[in-house]
Amino acid sequence: MNELNRPVTEVAAGILLDVEGRYLLGQRPEGKPYAGYWEVPGGKIESGESVFAALKRELQEELGIDIESSEELVVLEHDYPHAYVRLHVSIIREWSGVPKGCEGQLLSWQLLGDAMPTVEPLLPAAWPMLEKLRLLKV
Repeated sequence: MNELNRPVTEVAAGILLDVEGRYLLGQRPEGKPYAGYWEVPGGKIESGESVFAALKRELQEELGIDIESSEELVVLEHDYPHAYVRLHVSIIREWSGVPKGCEGQLLSWQLLGDAMPTVEPLLPAAWPMLEKLRLLKV
């Protein structure tokens, strides 16, 4: 529980970072809260699952890729009207396969050096992730 006495939903989010200094955003599909908003790929961590195992599973389901490793970037919390989430954000530099929208979602590669993403609206919790990523100068 948090200070608002709401249950915490644990979420693994993976920032795919390619050799050209781009990161991947996906658009939330219809039927999900915040449908149409852009986000970092990922999803709920299941009971007994590690952050990495959840990332591996979610990115396989959402993007059709396989990851072998990740680097923790930040853990942050966000209070949405539908859920209080704790986001375990990782950077993924290497994967096999070509990311595609397996759930019908649009994908967009964004240049890390750009101040603002070229797609909108961005999910509110994505902003602090991207700010932290920019500070790393990765």
